[in-house]
Amino acid sequence: MCVAIPALGLTTKLAGGLFLGSLGLTAATGLAERSAAQAAADQTYQSSLIANRSAEQAFAVQQEGLAAQLKETRASKAQEKQAATIRGLQAKGAIQASGRAGLTVDLLLADQQRQTANFRESINQTLESASRQYGRNVKGLTAQRDNRRNQLTSNINQAYNQIPSLGSVLLNTATQGLTSLVALS
Repeated sequence: MCVAIPALGLTTKLAGGLFLGSLGLTAATGLAERSAAQAAADQTYQSSLIANRSAEQAFAVQQEGLAAQLKETRASKAQEKQAATIRGLQAKGAIQASGRAGLTVDLLLADQQRQTANFRESINQTLESASRQYGRNVKGLTAQRDNRRNQLTSNINQAYNQIPSLGSVLLNTATQGLTSLVALS
């Protein structure tokens, strides 16, 4: 049922019907686009939630791996320190068992203690270096995880920013209506 719209200057049924049809199609298209953009944004959000959980799990697994590696390094170096101490004590015992006395024996004992202490200090420095490297690696993993999170947040924001507002849909419909009105007049 098409009606004439005299207030707008559309006095024929055909012009009034075309105007209303055009207006309706523009509004329906705008609302459909809005709905599709909302669905796409919701899908992006859901995908980002899954990706964030994956990033958190990867972070946890990698951090556990680094912690296990540091623990193994510490255990290995502790064994090396113990072995160095035992070798030092054995060498000291061998020097004392030689039956020698005097300044030469004291120098040999002091040299053996120095060598053992130097080796143990070298092991301690290696452990400290491994601990510092662990900290740097964890910071790198944290930065990588945070970068992934930021990218996901950006994707979500971008998807939701693509949704036309209801006001813009209505404004576009009104603009198209005026364009159609001018064309039909």
